[in-house]
Amino acid sequence: MREKTNIRVRVPQVRSVEDAIRLYYEKNELSNSDIKMLFDVHSSATIAKLKNLARERMAAENVPVWDARNINTKTAYLVWGLQIEDLEHRLKKLKELQSMTA
Repeated sequence: MREKTNIRVRVPQVRSVEDAIRLYYEKNELSNSDIKMLFDVHSSATIAKLKNLARERMAAENVPVWDARNINTKTAYLVWGLQIEDLEHRLKKLKELQSMTA
């Protein structure tokens, strides 16, 4: 029998690897519009659930909150399973493939 897991939020796939990397380095904190662009989600409930996951980790690790409406980018990527090194590797590969077909 399979063990049940408690999945509270299904993290969507990123819409664009390039945008995900740009957001990581460009924004210290993510807003609702950043999350909408990152995942191409439009549900306020999904955005709130994603933000709550990050907020829980931020509280546990005493990450400073600069704007109560936003979440720390580095913490959010961590809890959402987005590894910046992996995203950078994927973008590099995509660009290599594009140059081979051009």
